[in-house]
Amino acid sequence: MKKERTVLGHLSAFLAYLIFGINIIVNRDLAGCGISPLALFTFRSLGAGAMFWILSAFYPAERVEKKDYPKIFLAAVLGFFICQLTFLYGISHITPMDCSIVTSLSPIYTMFIAAVAIKEPITWKKGLGVVISLAGFIFLILNSVSSSSGAEATQPVGIVLMIFNSLSFSLYLGIFKPLISKYSVVTFMKWIFLFTTLMSLPFTAKEIVTFDYLSLTSSYIWELVFLILCATFITYFLIPVAQKNIRPTLISMYSYVQPIMAIVISICVGMDTLTWQKVLAAITVFGGVIIVNYSRSRTR
Repeated sequence: MKKERTVLGHLSAFLAYLIFGINIIVNRDLAGCGISPLALFTFRSLGAGAMFWILSAFYPAERVEKKDYPKIFLAAVLGFFICQLTFLYGISHITPMDCSIVTSLSPIYTMFIAAVAIKEPITWKKGLGVVISLAGFIFLILNSVSSSSGAEATQPVGIVLMIFNSLSFSLYLGIFKPLISKYSVVTFMKWIFLFTTLMSLPFTAKEIVTFDYLSLTSSYIWELVFLILCATFITYFLIPVAQKNIRPTLISMYSYVQPIMAIVISICVGMDTLTWQKVLAAITVFGGVIIVNYSRSRTR
């Protein structure tokens, strides 16, 4: 039974980050549809929240303890509000490939969070891995920003927003595992999305009501469907399943699926180009993260 739950956890994490990789490309294209990032966020909250509340009607009733509501609210802020807003605002200021490389630093953040939260030791190998990854990251920034030209190029603000995106999601993965294990996925997520909808709706209600939806092309409509159904409802169903069954550090390792998928698709559709600088930066960043996680596994 334990083995089956572990397999389920790994499969859930893999599928979630696979969708996240496709989501980078979809959101990069949706940035030109005329809907503001905050309104897109509200669409995701409303759509996925409605699905979770409807799904909860078919599940046994589960009561949430009053003391846990503030914790769920904080989880909503870190795991969705900050995480998704920084992503939606930042994606129009960074190329898909650079975005993928920046977000692949998530296991590094998880390492530091684990060191603070559960006193996991930082060995010399972990320190070396961090230095190597940071060197690749700085190399990427210097080359991406210095060679930037036009609206499609990477800009410093895009890199900064993606750093906050990865950091907030790493905090969500590392801090809220006990809370997520306490309740069913459906119960936990329906309250997460209710809180995020209440946070964003007052600022976007006017745009959502007055927006000219007839101006959207069929491709934009299908991308919105993917954003709400797959990249929000399904992924945020899968992540808690993974959190219940495997460690946060293992979940963060599956973040490598995201850049691989995003890079392959972005090159195939002509949204990005592969240069030797980006290849070298990716190898350096990934290599450093592998050293960090190898050291962690040997410590265990």
